[in-house]
Amino acid sequence: MDERSRKTLYIIIWVVIATLLGTIYGSYVTPYKTHLVFGATYMTMNNPFYEVINNELKKEIEKEGDELIVRNPELNIDKQNEQIEEFISKKVDGIFVNPIDSSKLTSLESAREAGIPIIAIDASVENKDLIDCVIESDNYDAGVLCAQDMMKRMQSADIVLLKHSTVESAVSRIQGFVDTIKNYPQYKIIDSAECEGQLERAMPVMQNILERHSKVDVVMSLNDPSALGALAAIESMKRTNIFVYGVDGTPDLKSLIKQSPLVAGTAAQSPIQFGRLAAKNMYSILNRKDVPEIIEVPVTLITKDNIDTFNVRGWQ
Repeated sequence: MDERSRKTLYIIIWVVIATLLGTIYGSYVTPYKTHLVFGATYMTMNNPFYEVINNELKKEIEKEGDELIVRNPELNIDKQNEQIEEFISKKVDGIFVNPIDSSKLTSLESAREAGIPIIAIDASVENKDLIDCVIESDNYDAGVLCAQDMMKRMQSADIVLLKHSTVESAVSRIQGFVDTIKNYPQYKIIDSAECEGQLERAMPVMQNILERHSKVDVVMSLNDPSALGALAAIESMKRTNIFVYGVDGTPDLKSLIKQSPLVAGTAAQSPIQFGRLAAKNMYSILNRKDVPEIIEVPVTLITKDNIDTFNVRGWQ
């Protein structure tokens, strides 16, 4: 074999070897992953709003052949942090979180260091750098709409606020209400209480408030479960002429708008949209597409005037 033929043969051999090494190495460092796993933790599953979000989210994820692991911290921030750490240890491909306390989700720092995409649902976190996106209602406007409706109904009012002050979304709703009435002294906030948005906690605190005040005209509740708790307290103490507002648009409160003169309205959210948007944007992040930092879903006030245009048996 002459020199030229030998060189040609060496080149062919090296090309074959390089091709084989490239194939082996490429398949090793970039495995094709066909099954994705996500983690979701909500502040509580004792709220139909989060059940609907989760059901829709799970449906969208399973449609892609992927898996959703769901955890319920039961309003315990330490437990929620532990659940996120569990997701990190499982090396999930993405995390959905509905924060119990917007300032105390320290586990998100570990998730960020692990390179796991994070979407906050219904409420943001204090350090926005720790999440990729938040999907929430226009919570401030929910409070504004309730206040505006009250002012149309009544020339003056003694008002009670039911709050959940560790959650950004709940704070925004109450703030929207308060800001709308602040320049009108005839609308007075006479009392307030924390109830964590839970019916079973709202009822006793509302009973205590009613025992302290002979005159209450309006209850502004951070969500529908707390509005239902307030309504139960009002009815148990046989008080009348008190209007109750909620935020959510649950089937329970929508049906009561038609039945009870005490239920003034609810600023309706759309948990169905929340679930779909959360899934869509998580897949966009994984596909290296840009997503908005904040996705704000509009709210609509439902009252007796427009209740017939809504489905009282389901969600929006």
